[in-house]
Amino acid sequence: METGLSYDDVLLIPKRSSVKSRKDVSTETRLTKKIKLNMPVVSANMDTVTESEMAITMAQLGGIGIIHRFNTTEEQVMHVQRVKRYRNAIIDKPLTIKPNYTLCQAKDVMKDNGVTGLLVTNDDNRLIGILTSRDIRFKPSEETLVSELMTSKEKLVVGNVGISIEDAKKKLMDNRIEKLPIINEDWTLAGLVTSKDIYNKTEYPNSSLDEKHRLIVGAAIGVKGDSIDRAEALVKAGVDVLVIDIAHGHSDLAINTLKEVKEKCPDVEVIAGNVATAEGTKDLIEAGADSIKIGVGPGSICTTRIVTGSGYPQMSAVMNCAKEADKHDVPIIADGGIKIPGDITKAIAAGASTVMLGNLLAGTEESPGMAFIKNGKRFKVIRGMASFGAKLGREAKEKSTKDSNDAFEFVAEGVEAVVPYRGSVKEVLAQLIGGFRSGMSYCGATKISELRGKADFVKITAAGARESNSHDVSLV
Repeated sequence: METGLSYDDVLLIPKRSSVKSRKDVSTETRLTKKIKLNMPVVSANMDTVTESEMAITMAQLGGIGIIHRFNTTEEQVMHVQRVKRYRNAIIDKPLTIKPNYTLCQAKDVMKDNGVTGLLVTNDDNRLIGILTSRDIRFKPSEETLVSELMTSKEKLVVGNVGISIEDAKKKLMDNRIEKLPIINEDWTLAGLVTSKDIYNKTEYPNSSLDEKHRLIVGAAIGVKGDSIDRAEALVKAGVDVLVIDIAHGHSDLAINTLKEVKEKCPDVEVIAGNVATAEGTKDLIEAGADSIKIGVGPGSICTTRIVTGSGYPQMSAVMNCAKEADKHDVPIIADGGIKIPGDITKAIAAGASTVMLGNLLAGTEESPGMAFIKNGKRFKVIRGMASFGAKLGREAKEKSTKDSNDAFEFVAEGVEAVVPYRGSVKEVLAQLIGGFRSGMSYCGATKISELRGKADFVKITAAGARESNSHDVSLV
């Protein structure tokens, strides 16, 4: 019987390093066979971790967020579209409304899409005005028509098709406006440039972008019901990668779903999982996976190992799966068990290309849900997607009419819990990636390809684990 190791069971052995500053370390990596990231972090597809706000921030910082699937297809598509519209060099399909819309209808469009302005077009798609938050600042009647509130065509500053980003930026600055519609000679709408997009390009130079300079985003699908229809809708919405979300990825359900998705949506990258063995990794790769998610039971709110008796210690799982995946040049994602920055270094040194975080991001400002006060401190909720609370939440959204006895037959493999409020994702990731960069320098690595699968580990005892933390002092 082999011995399996977790992150706490090992330490990386320091090596001679030429790194002068951790800022000199590159964290560029691969998410899938085709998608690259500037930061090896993926936010988990959990309903208390990743919706559009989290996904936007993750992509701006160089990682990626995976929109959870525990909502309707329409809601998930909306979150994907919010991310894809958030930043563009030129928005080629800007949101529009008609002049006969009421203010109430216009506000609904703004709210649903997370925007503060809308272009107004006629039935021939010719630009006739723009409605911004400035136009409705003094709260006119909700039934007022857009045509009465908008800034009309005669007063608009526009750019012609083919305008460069630099010229567009100059027009925005010279006229002190935030939106520059792009038109053809006949005033048909061709696009939109916003000052926010130009600012974000400067403020977040390492953002994860697609070929159209939009933020990249992933979305999860299941293996039953409408999973294929959902996948096709998400691809149509512009999703960059799909994640087949199932606890036991080494199953016929997962493999057959993967094959069908690759057949129906051949141009999108697909991440499959979760698995914990080399055999599971090989089977998913042979079925067409572009990346594999590794981890059965290591998550902080996962009780799969306790309830089922099944799983594999995460450190050993990553090492074993990476050896198999490397034979096919397919990246793997270490999903679960990351508690501290050093665990990220260990996971990637063991062979992962990225890590997926849930707990560490659940308490941030950008995670779904409101923070609340408990004993004078702020917290947010986190729950496993196989928990009883998550099941009730799904059934409430689906307005389930199942027999009430079904609740008693459900076997939870996760828990609901609270985590401390941690502030912004940017602040949390600064600490995590700072520690990771330092960890790379201790291993003598200047880039991830020099670290992953090539570092040396030492197995430690319980005494070694105690020695690794602060000890024999009273913390202030």
